[in-house]
Amino acid sequence: MTLLKHELRQGRGPLIIWTTAIGFLLLICILIYPEMKEEMDEMNDIFSSMGSFTQAFGMDKVSFGTLAGFYAVECGNILGLGGALFASLCAANILAKEEKGHTAEFLLTHPVSRGKIATAKGAAVLLQIAVLNVAVYLAAAGSIAWIGEEIPWKLLTLLHLAYFLVQAQLAGICFGISAFLRNGSTGIGLGTAAILYFLNLIANISSQAEFLKYITPFGYANGSEIAANGCLDGKRVLIGMAFLAAGVFAGYVKYLHKDIT
Repeated sequence: MTLLKHELRQGRGPLIIWTTAIGFLLLICILIYPEMKEEMDEMNDIFSSMGSFTQAFGMDKVSFGTLAGFYAVECGNILGLGGALFASLCAANILAKEEKGHTAEFLLTHPVSRGKIATAKGAAVLLQIAVLNVAVYLAAAGSIAWIGEEIPWKLLTLLHLAYFLVQAQLAGICFGISAFLRNGSTGIGLGTAAILYFLNLIANISSQAEFLKYITPFGYANGSEIAANGCLDGKRVLIGMAFLAAGVFAGYVKYLHKDIT
């Protein structure tokens, strides 16, 4: 519990910054909607004729004339990419920073097993992700109510749940990678999130690359598909959770047997 509290204190600053930034961008995006609402029919025609760009962001599946469609595409991309970067950055250094900061000797001399250390660190990452998502969810609902629109609770909940799972999966993968590093790597965290995000864009554009949706977590968090279908793709979610479990398992195994300097 002490280590968990310590990790949460250390991550408090970045958590506040990322939560504020994502929440603010969502607020601005939602506040813009009433101004654009009357021009949405015209914009739909423009977006529908943009070929691969339209398919990449799923703008061919929803109508920008509705708040649900607008939120799924515009706000979904902000939440998806911003949350993914935060989760990946949190987890990419979590098991390696003791070596990087030369505090491993102090930590590992305490009567606490490596398994408990890894569990506390993993729990700290998951709690930070949960706090970010709850805060952003409430901010989004409040912003929609503020502009006088009816809150699409089902879509809002499904979309935010999907991105929470995306962030958890990326955190699990980066947690595993972190155990194999000695100095941590911000670049690996950012790169993992960015690569998987762009793999989903490629899968949206090309039918031959559609299999990539089973590799990238963004495949089951496509806002336009969730808005159109009214549900998550259970098969892709299960595959994503398998990747999460594999990352966590690899991280535990490596950390338990790692020669920490």
